[in-house]
Amino acid sequence: MSHVDIVIDKANIIFLGYKLKLAAKVSGIHWWYRDDSHAAELTAGYYNVKDHDGYRTLARMLSRHYCTLNFTCVEMENSEHSKEAKSAPEQLFNRYLVMLGGEDIEVGYESALNRYDEKYYNQILKIVRPNGVNREGAPKLRIDALTYLRLGDDLIETNNFNLIKIFVKKMHADLPYCFDPSKYFKPIIPLPISKLIELDWLDYVLAATKVIAPSPFNRAKVIAPFPFYAETDMPVG
Repeated sequence: MSHVDIVIDKANIIFLGYKLKLAAKVSGIHWWYRDDSHAAELTAGYYNVKDHDGYRTLARMLSRHYCTLNFTCVEMENSEHSKEAKSAPEQLFNRYLVMLGGEDIEVGYESALNRYDEKYYNQILKIVRPNGVNREGAPKLRIDALTYLRLGDDLIETNNFNLIKIFVKKMHADLPYCFDPSKYFKPIIPLPISKLIELDWLDYVLAATKVIAPSPFNRAKVIAPFPFYAETDMPVG
């Protein structure tokens, strides 16, 4: 954690004042998520168990540098994985948003697989805008960025390319292209200098390990899940 903090701090100094976003990639370890041990996450270095939140610490550290937390496997569904793996990517995303709700940080998502079908794109659209489009303004719940993987010969084939053009349009809620960046939902501004933390840095970060409601690990309370729509309201087809 200290190493990451130092690296991001150096990046902040180098790019200070430029109109860009810093981002740190966090792998979506969804195997064994349905098991109390969360063995796969622990093996990968995410100390995310019953009484210890393993993601808010990362978010709190990165937020000091105005760094976006970029989370992977946005396109995956629970039904696509074997029961033996106890995999739950959708629950991971659901709880991930809940856990980070109290931290001052922007959240980005990233796809993981080379797929070009309607189901793939519709799942991404559901996750990035979990309560759909707001016809009266900006959506109340939405992510800040999406990294799409990946550009290649398969993507630019006629059928696949036509479908991704529809997907991009749906990502923008069927709105026309906006030529004025100042009118974007969150226009990119010059990168500010990293925030100074008056408290002891380690104490400040470790305070985020305490499980707070709502959380999947606080079994003493009935926790309402993050309110995802069952399906996207802007399907590609």
